[in-house]
Amino acid sequence: MTPSFAISLDALSAWRAALSRRLDELTRFLTEHELADVASAAQLATLRERLGSEKLIVAFVAEFSRGKSELINAIFFADTGRRVLPATPGRTTMCPVELAWDRDDPPELRLLPIQTRLEGLSLGELRPQLRAWTAIKLHPDDPDQLAETLKEVTRTQFVSLAEARALGFWHDAYPDDNPPMDDDGRVEVPAWRHALINYPHPLLRQGLVVLDTPGLNAIGAEPELTLSLLPSAHATVFILGADTGVTKSDLAIWRDHLSTSAPARFVVLNKIDALLDPLATVEQVNAQIESQCRETARTLGVPLDRVFPLSARQALAARVEGNDLAALQSRLPVLEAALGAQLLPQRSQVLEQVVLDGARQIETQVARRLGDTRRHLAEQMLELRGLRGKNSGKLRTMLQRVDVETSDFEQCTARLQALRMVHGRMLKEALADVASDRLREEIARMQAEMSASLLHLGARKAFVALCVRLRAMLAQAQQRSAEIRDMLGATFTQLNAEFGFSLALPKPPDLDRATQELAGIETSYVQYLGLTQALRLSQPKFMEQFRRMLASKLRVVFEGVGSDIDLWSKSTSGQIDTQLRERRRNFTRRRESLERIQSAASELELRILEIEAQDQRLQKFLGRARELIEALREDTCAGPLAASAAESRAGSAGPVLVDAPQPVVRLQARA
Repeated sequence: MTPSFAISLDALSAWRAALSRRLDELTRFLTEHELADVASAAQLATLRERLGSEKLIVAFVAEFSRGKSELINAIFFADTGRRVLPATPGRTTMCPVELAWDRDDPPELRLLPIQTRLEGLSLGELRPQLRAWTAIKLHPDDPDQLAETLKEVTRTQFVSLAEARALGFWHDAYPDDNPPMDDDGRVEVPAWRHALINYPHPLLRQGLVVLDTPGLNAIGAEPELTLSLLPSAHATVFILGADTGVTKSDLAIWRDHLSTSAPARFVVLNKIDALLDPLATVEQVNAQIESQCRETARTLGVPLDRVFPLSARQALAARVEGNDLAALQSRLPVLEAALGAQLLPQRSQVLEQVVLDGARQIETQVARRLGDTRRHLAEQMLELRGLRGKNSGKLRTMLQRVDVETSDFEQCTARLQALRMVHGRMLKEALADVASDRLREEIARMQAEMSASLLHLGARKAFVALCVRLRAMLAQAQQRSAEIRDMLGATFTQLNAEFGFSLALPKPPDLDRATQELAGIETSYVQYLGLTQALRLSQPKFMEQFRRMLASKLRVVFEGVGSDIDLWSKSTSGQIDTQLRERRRNFTRRRESLERIQSAASELELRILEIEAQDQRLQKFLGRARELIEALREDTCAGPLAASAAESRAGSAGPVLVDAPQPVVRLQARA
């Protein structure tokens, strides 16, 4: 692993850890001093969960025999001293593979049998069903056992022609893409549908997830892979052979699955060592490589600086041998540096905005709560100072006034009850617009429209119509949220004026993000609903998988919208309950204070001193809360590199690596 790529991910991980520590410190302070209401606690929990569970997904995509497994070996497994993932000539990895690390699970290889496709369940539905998977224990400290176990992802089996069709590996309309058939008429298919490798690699520990997708036929046969896993990847590495360039099957993968997927797309021209020619000079070989890069960029329509020629085999051998010069000559460090430079800013910007928005809301809620309490203390202070030198008759008058004010204030309870009823009804209507039942009805309507057309030729039109209706649902939810905001705003103004509340509307939920996610789903799915996919859509099992996968993706979007609206609603109504409780407590304190003063003249000055001390303590609480929030904000804006540098300075584990640009090294012929 080059210092640049490793440092980029180290920096992102250190930054997230630093922000998590800041959040924990802020949470402890607010909890200890009872400054976190329901909304603040929910906001803090959401931020902590987001920082702790953030994943960075990189998908490696290639047709068979492009050296994809060797590239993953060179990047992730060179420190084992051998080739771990099978990378022999021909077909190697036969099923999609995910490399990740979950500390709650042991190191193991989990395999999903290919026959589960016949059940119609999506990968998302099968992931938590442990009984559906075959688990094999891994020994990370034993490279030979590790390599032997991972050979399982290459296993195939022979099935009948009818079963191959049902599994999605045989299409009479595309004979050139069908897998091999033996002398008995049986078809060779992968033994496994999906593989999960839970491996404690340092980068995987930091939240990196590697998705290995083998071959055009395997990609097209799994709807969830093309419609969920690939589009959700933060970066896609598309591997080609430098000796072959862009073949017909390569172009099919790019056009059908990658041209509109992840925003960060990298194209690798692997096997540049195969271009070495004893009859050509080094300059001529390098010129040929550069020509291949230009032609590849033109064919795929990507910038030339996104095409990376390299030799994964040379890189793996060099890293196993500890030969830094040969590793540079393989050109792999250039790709790794580009991955780090692209992924670090992309993910940090998303998290930065999330944390800053959350910090602003928490600061507003804490300041408002402490401000209300200090305002009540100031009213008591004025009242008590006005009693200096007054007789017992004056105290009785003050007690009567507190009783009258308490009685008048309690009249607001009827108003608040009516407000809760109206608010609850309007909230129910807003949530109904994005409810799961409504979503299922719309998807069922789309499926009925697809089935009504011959060979599902109207699938694209039905799907586009569904997206139009879903956007209308989001717009309706946005409108109802605005109506709730306007109603609460007007009511809060009246309550503040008549009963001395200090109610304020928090920032309303922003549904633009959900609209963008819906647009992304539409873009990803619509390319699979053209005429070329009509035969596949006509297969009931494929159509059922498509429907399930679509429902799962849309449910995540709409449940997120519902959660945002509900959280905003709780945050808004929560301050009513908090202020109502504080006002009642304040009336009780005023009465108790006056009663004590009435019984003992010395109590007046003591009570004044107590209130002054309490006000000073609240000022310190507010100042400390703002210090903690400002520290969180500063760490957030400083970014990952600053957090990594601070962590390196704080530790004593050796020198700090410097992220220097990698030199461009010409391919050298070996003697």
